[in-house]
Amino acid sequence: MTVRPLLHTFMVFGVGVLVSAGMKPSEAADQLQHLRAACEKGMAASCNSLGLLHMKGEGVKHDDIRAAALFRKACDGGDAGGCSNLGVMYAEGMGVPQDDVQAAAFSRKACDGGSMRGCSNLGVMYAEGTGVPQDDAQAADFYKQACDGGDAKGCYNLGVMYAEGIGVPQDDVQAAAFSRKACDGGSMKGCYNLGVMYAEGIGTQQDDVQAAAFYRKACHGGNARGCYNLGVMHAEGIGVPQDNFQAADFYRKACDGGSLRGCSNLGVMYAQGTGIKQDDVRAANLYRKACDAGDAKGCINLGVVYQVGRGVKQDDAEALKYYGKACDLREPKGCAHYAKLKTGRR
Repeated sequence: MTVRPLLHTFMVFGVGVLVSAGMKPSEAADQLQHLRAACEKGMAASCNSLGLLHMKGEGVKHDDIRAAALFRKACDGGDAGGCSNLGVMYAEGMGVPQDDVQAAAFSRKACDGGSMRGCSNLGVMYAEGTGVPQDDAQAADFYKQACDGGDAKGCYNLGVMYAEGIGVPQDDVQAAAFSRKACDGGSMKGCYNLGVMYAEGIGTQQDDVQAAAFYRKACHGGNARGCYNLGVMHAEGIGVPQDNFQAADFYRKACDGGSLRGCSNLGVMYAQGTGIKQDDVRAANLYRKACDAGDAKGCINLGVVYQVGRGVKQDDAEALKYYGKACDLREPKGCAHYAKLKTGRR
C-alpha cells in the first residue's frame, strides 16, 4: 500500500514580496512603482522581489533576462535571497547561460549570507555532484544548516538521507524526526513520508490512525501519493472507518494529481460500482490513462476489458498489446495473461 521514502532533491526559488492576486489594479501598480523606485535607490530586497515578479510574470511582462539582472543587483547589494535565486537561474539556464559552477557559487554566497534556501540548494548540488564534487556528507551538512534555519525542504532531504543512510549513519528515528520537522514547516512530502513511517512502524511506533492523519495532511496540501494511500486506507478500513465513497474521492484526487495508481484504482471502483456509479467506459478510460503513463496495473486492467469487451469493443489483439506492455513494465501478471491469451490457454 505504501512506498518507502525515496531521495528527492530539488532546487527552489526563494520568496520575496509579491503582488497580491486580490489587489485592485491601481494598488498593484502602486506597489510595482514602489518596488522599482526602491530598487533604483539601492534597496536590494526590493530588487529581489521585483526579479521574482518578472520571473513569474505577475503584474509585469514575463522576462527571465530582466529577472536574472535584478537578482544579480540584489545579490551584489547584499541580499542573500537574490544570490539564491540567481543560483537557481544559472542551474536552470533561465535568463543566463546554464552554468552549474556559477549556480553553486551563488548558492554558496546565499548560504553564507544567511539564506537557508541557498544552503538547501547547495546541499542538492553536493548530493548530485552538480557544479561541485559529489559529496553526500557535505550535502547532509548543508541540509542540516538549512533545516536548523527553518527551511522545510532541507529537513525533508535530511530525513531521507537518514532513512537511506546516505551521508549520515542510517537512523530511522532521526529520519522520522526530520520528516516531522519538514511536515511542520509545510513540506507535504515530509508529511507523506511521516505517514509511511507510522504505517510501517519505522522510526516510530506503528500507528495507522496517525498514518492516515499525515496522509490526509499531505493530500490536502497537494501530494497525490498521500491521497492515494488515504484512499487505500478508506477502502480497507485501516486507521479510518471503511468507506468506499471516501476511497473513491481520494483516488480521484490522487489521479487528478498525477498518481497512476490512483487512476487505476478509481477505474476498478467504476468497473465494480463500488463507492461510485458503475460505468465501464469511464473505467476503461482511467485504465488507459494509467497505462499510457506507465502503470502496469492499469495496462493489465485495460487488457482485461479488451479481452472481455467491457467499456470497449472486444478485441484480443488490443488485449495482447496491453498485456504485453504490462509485461514489458516487469509485471509478472501481465506476462502470464499475455501467454494465456496468446496460446489460447484458460
